[in-house]
Amino acid sequence: MAVRHQLIKRSPEALWAVLADRSRYEDWVVGTARSRPKDGNWPEVGATLEYTVRLGPWDITGHTTVRRSVPPRTLELEVDSGRLGTARVAVEVRPWGDDSLVIVDEHPLAGPGGRLHNAALDLLLQLRHRSMLSRLAEVAEEANVRTPGGA
Repeated sequence: MAVRHQLIKRSPEALWAVLADRSRYEDWVVGTARSRPKDGNWPEVGATLEYTVRLGPWDITGHTTVRRSVPPRTLELEVDSGRLGTARVAVEVRPWGDDSLVIVDEHPLAGPGGRLHNAALDLLLQLRHRSMLSRLAEVAEEANVRTPGGA
């Protein structure tokens, strides 16, 4: 299981505004070249978006489904990458003074990732999460998002 955290200089409500904006998914999720709505109202439970990942000359299409959503604190996603398998990605947002402590917890559920899950895979996920949280911070901190009681 790969768990990583980062302090982001935005209120939980302002950070949630970024997580809840389906059009921003590709801006902070590492590897996503493109995302588009599929079903439901993001980030409500059951809402789905499709995404495309480019690996050299290949495009891989998958979808992400919201499994749990408790605004502005918890967003749990099931990422389905087709033959590569599925993974659970939980994003927890905790108030930390005027800022947010964001904790990402990811682990494979099924497919090759689930069968081959080991310390080396967790290391790769840690590196991906470091980049993903940096991108989320950049998007949230640069956004001029104003929410009630938040910055």
